Amino acid sequence: MPIDKIIDTGDTAWMLVAGSLVLLMIPALGLFESGLLRKKNAVSVFMQIFTGLALLSVMWFIFGFSLAFGPDISGFIGNLDWVFLRGVPWHEALPYAPTIPGVLFVKFQLMFAAITPLLLSGTIAERMKFNAFLLFIAAWSLFIYYPLVHWIWGGGWLGRLGAVDFAGGIVIHTSVGMGALAAAMVLGRRRFFGPAIEVPHSIPLAVTGSALLWLGWFGFNAGSALASGSLAGNTVIVTHMASSVSALIWVGMSWLRTGKPSVVAAVNGAIAGLAGITPASGYVSVEHSFVIGIAIGFASYSGVILFKEKLKIDDALDVSSVHGVAGIIGSLSIGLFASKLVNPNGVDGLFYGNPAQLGIQAIAVGVAAGLGFCGTWVIMKFLDLTIGVRVSPEVEDAGLDISEHAERAYADEEEFKLDMQTYVENLEDKDKFFFNKK
Repeated sequence: MPIDKIIDTGDTAWMLVAGSLVLLMIPALGLFESGLLRKKNAVSVFMQIFTGLALLSVMWFIFGFSLAFGPDISGFIGNLDWVFLRGVPWHEALPYAPTIPGVLFVKFQLMFAAITPLLLSGTIAERMKFNAFLLFIAAWSLFIYYPLVHWIWGGGWLGRLGAVDFAGGIVIHTSVGMGALAAAMVLGRRRFFGPAIEVPHSIPLAVTGSALLWLGWFGFNAGSALASGSLAGNTVIVTHMASSVSALIWVGMSWLRTGKPSVVAAVNGAIAGLAGITPASGYVSVEHSFVIGIAIGFASYSGVILFKEKLKIDDALDVSSVHGVAGIIGSLSIGLFASKLVNPNGVDGLFYGNPAQLGIQAIAVGVAAGLGFCGTWVIMKFLDLTIGVRVSPEVEDAGLDISEHAERAYADEEEFKLDMQTYVENLEDKDKFFFNKK
């Protein structure tokens, strides 16, 4: 059969762009997170993000895609028929995306597989060993992300039950958010936990990162239509509306609580809106996205107050609220506002004559939340018992940039030498450190 009878060039072009936009989100995440952290840990964030991107990409290529989307085994996982992408067509489509090359679908889903575990870098920031982090994201992908993808998107049991998730509110944001709580609880609080250590070292850097995340999210959500056309177009405006509304809610609430409007609140609110609307973006109208954005804004901001201020859980950059709480709200909203008038291949929610959909969505959210929290807890505990997950107090005080990577985010030779000398002086075995030998 001729290629032009199988592959749509317009859809292919759009998906090439969308995948690139999602890739842009990964360094943007580094900018966003590093700007909100202390200067002495800025390099460590980028090291986690870029090395993690490489590791997770290789895993997806070798076996991840096959486990997530390969031929089904009893509704729970894919088989290994597509290891190393063997048998995945470059000139024909896969059933998941019938108008684009199979390998392009692999590449688009690769971006999701890479950025999802990396979102947890915002939780464990400033106190987790780098080697433990690499093992953690690898295990998290294998035991949490790949199964969830298969259960909902790859023909697994939750998808058969009727649960839907347009771009990852259940698969990504709910599991990551609840996993963030578990990771933070196992790691424990940073030294001197409190407002004194939660001072962003570069707000302009964080704003730049959030703006690029906002841009990339259009590829994230609209790209999940897996085609160009009206559904992708509606998804873009729905995404933008919810993010804007949520940002305004965060600014307003921070203004009321502190007496000053906060730009950090604005960017976090925007990210929460983007994360929250993700699962519903391909199923709801722009009017309903406005309502959903309000709910996301209030719920995610309140989540920060609950987890960090009331329960004293040190989720460094509030991943549990900005992604987890927001993702849960958006995933459940499908059961209320989804309409086949927006997406004929989707579902109807409660307000369109299908009250059962809300219950189905709740089951899927519960499964993702439970797997995300319990799975993350087990992985973190195992790593802690074997290699240890947390850096020493001396390393934490000096900063991960110097102690883990011997690099600084900003060039200052004298300050660099002073920090290195302070770190070395605190080591029990100074002869093992290269700086002491020079």
